[in-house]
Amino acid sequence: MALFSLKKVLLKGVEVDTESQEQVEAERVQVATCIILLEVAKSDDEFSSIEKATVKAILKKKFDISAEAVEELMEVASRKREESIDLWEFTNLINVNYSKEEKKRIVESAWRVIYADEKLDGYEDHFVHKLAKLLQLDHSDLIEAKLKVKYENKP
Repeated sequence: MALFSLKKVLLKGVEVDTESQEQVEAERVQVATCIILLEVAKSDDEFSSIEKATVKAILKKKFDISAEAVEELMEVASRKREESIDLWEFTNLINVNYSKEEKKRIVESAWRVIYADEKLDGYEDHFVHKLAKLLQLDHSDLIEAKLKVKYENKP
């Protein structure tokens, strides 16, 4: 199912047949992941071009999709987030569909977005701690991901 079909499902509530439900669920997880990355990028009330580029690169690599599909995914995610009250519905979807290792990679991606501008804001730090709790990860998982990202490109 193309992402444009997902737009219809998510934004208009279109019914899908049983064969397509698995694909729709996978795409809903993509949207949830994108929402989380966009939220972390905006958590300090700044969404810099370097953060946007980082989010795009992460999504492109993680989901093996084109730049055009990433743009569409970000558009769908932004609309879906505007309709929601909080992040629980998205983190719950990830908790149901992802292993602990996959969830740790999402937290690593969040740290990559945070450190894209080479500074850690208090709001960003608070957000990623909240995210780890929502994803049912231990504090040690959060710190491990932070250190991995912070020092991965350092000599």
